[in-house]
Amino acid sequence: MKIIIRTKNLELTASLKSFIEEKIGSLKKFINVLKKEEDKNTLAEVFFEIEKESKHHNKGEVFRSEARILLPSKKIMAESSGDDLLLTVVETKDKLQQEIKKYKEKTITKNRRSQRKNI
Repeated sequence: MKIIIRTKNLELTASLKSFIEEKIGSLKKFINVLKKEEDKNTLAEVFFEIEKESKHHNKGEVFRSEARILLPSKKIMAESSGDDLLLTVVETKDKLQQEIKKYKEKTITKNRRSQRKNI
């Protein structure tokens, strides 16, 4: 799984980068089902964007995080915003995890349905 991190109006520090890679890297166990048998690498690419929104807000800073995962036949997106940067990263990861589980469930049931028709 390849993770690409992009920032806007914010500096990407080493600690922030490692935090994002740790949280998003934990999704790898959900994506492992989708890898090719002959290829050991997963087929997913993760594009993660974090930004500090403009200063038009009256109360403090507002952060937004967005993630896109490109899977073999689907593109999964999730985003979150709030006043705590690390919390928005965790919320985005949780939303991605739910979407990946739904995608996995659909592909498994689709394969089972096709196998039942063959019997």
